[in-house]
Amino acid sequence: ASTWINIPLRLTIIFLLLLQLSSHFDSGSCGKVLVWTMEFSHWINMKAILEELTQRGHEVTVLKPSGSFFVDGDKSSAIKFESYPSLASENEERYSIESFNVMIYEMPKQPFWKYFSTFQEIMSLYSDFVENICRDAVLNQNLMAKLQEAKFDIVLSDAVCPCGELLAEILQKPFVYTLRFFPGYTVEKYSGGLLFPPSYVPVIFSELSDQMTFIERVKNMLEYKEQNHIQTPFSFLAETRRRPTTLSETMAKADFWLIRTYWDLEFPRPSLPNVDFVGGLHCRPANPLPKEMEDFVQSSGENGVVVFSLGSMVGTLNEERANVIASALAQIPQKVLWRFDGKKPDTLGPNTRLYKWIPQRDLLGHSKTKAFITHGGTNGIYEAIYHGIPMVGIPLFADQYDNISHMKFKGAAIRLDFNTMSSTDLLEALNKVIKDPSYKENAMRLSRIHHDRPVKPLDRAVFWIEFVMRHKGAKHLRIAAHDLSWFQYYSLDVVGFLLACVATVIFIITKCCLFCCQMFAKTGKKKKGE
Repeated sequence: ASTWINIPLRLTIIFLLLLQLSSHFDSGSCGKVLVWTMEFSHWINMKAILEELTQRGHEVTVLKPSGSFFVDGDKSSAIKFESYPSLASENEERYSIESFNVMIYEMPKQPFWKYFSTFQEIMSLYSDFVENICRDAVLNQNLMAKLQEAKFDIVLSDAVCPCGELLAEILQKPFVYTLRFFPGYTVEKYSGGLLFPPSYVPVIFSELSDQMTFIERVKNMLEYKEQNHIQTPFSFLAETRRRPTTLSETMAKADFWLIRTYWDLEFPRPSLPNVDFVGGLHCRPANPLPKEMEDFVQSSGENGVVVFSLGSMVGTLNEERANVIASALAQIPQKVLWRFDGKKPDTLGPNTRLYKWIPQRDLLGHSKTKAFITHGGTNGIYEAIYHGIPMVGIPLFADQYDNISHMKFKGAAIRLDFNTMSSTDLLEALNKVIKDPSYKENAMRLSRIHHDRPVKPLDRAVFWIEFVMRHKGAKHLRIAAHDLSWFQYYSLDVVGFLLACVATVIFIITKCCLFCCQMFAKTGKKKKGE
């Protein structure tokens, strides 16, 4: 009887404990995350973080302009999307295609001084494009009112697509960046505070390693100075904040920087407490392939397969380049799975199958995959590193040149030039990567480095986001350099003061010596007169 009497009491105690636990979980562990992201591979990487956040109970809302053609979620995802009208974003696909064509077919043929000039023009156009999308969001009063009412705890933003930092300032919330790199060193150096000694840190786009000859250091220094002039104008910031400000100044307020690389790809360089390297956070073990694709892979026998993809940005190639590539692929004994959306090349061999989409991560993790032909996007590079697959790199634009060059210096890849390579060049590169065991050994070595971490990269990224939410920022990790002017940062005021002190002392000593000499001269004259 006493047991039955205690049941209501026990249920009440359990309910109160669950209520207390729920209250603690909601206020202490879970938060509301506002996301400003970018298209293509940037979204793929960001989505991995957001899905992990939702699995941990956080509420994630992604701002999505009406013209977005890549950012989306499946029905099983708990990620929420807040769509808003944007006329500027409706031209995004056309702008992207035009810019990519310039970067792929024209810029590689230009000398480096012309290359950076063209790059600056593209960046100016890109800045105007992103600024207009940002205007559409920030000047949308209904949207901003809705965001204010939502009471987000943090803003997660892709630094390559400015506006998240402005939203964070308007909403008065801390914000975290995720990025591979920003064009030039203007953001990482001036906004993030990272050091880039040109004597051993290769400049972005230089395709150099950290072991540079004298001539290479000269080139690195020249490009370092050139890239300091690459700026991304964003006048809308000053207009919105109604005070003089710059994009660099606003970005410098970031609480944390998540860099999407690691020391398996990067060369060592100085870092900071509020910067963490989380390369490969989207990687995972391979899943089984679709039956039709698995049958094709298994039909390759001992020769295995080659996976070929130029990433999410490039679906088609011009006819001449496509036929050059197809001709080389037709001559290898391996079966080839090629992600390609366009006119079927005339030289396509029976060993090659074209797919509009391939499960790239699952294919790279398959036991029969021998090599990966890639444009060198960071996501694909890390999927190959994760599974220990050697590469033939055909970089097309942006960071891809450096990614492939780094893999080449580390002995896991061969680099080819997209515009000048012949079928013979591609054939020889593939045969060398597959038959020379050193490429596989080096790829496996990088894979072991990648996996040998105390905490998985995705867990590290989520930890720091939750850390910033728990502490309502991470300003204690930001270096004091952000509060110094440029002449204070380089201690020019101290040097000037010390030089002034030395000059004053020298002046006083000189005056004293002259005075003593004059007095001595007068005394000598008096003695002669007497």
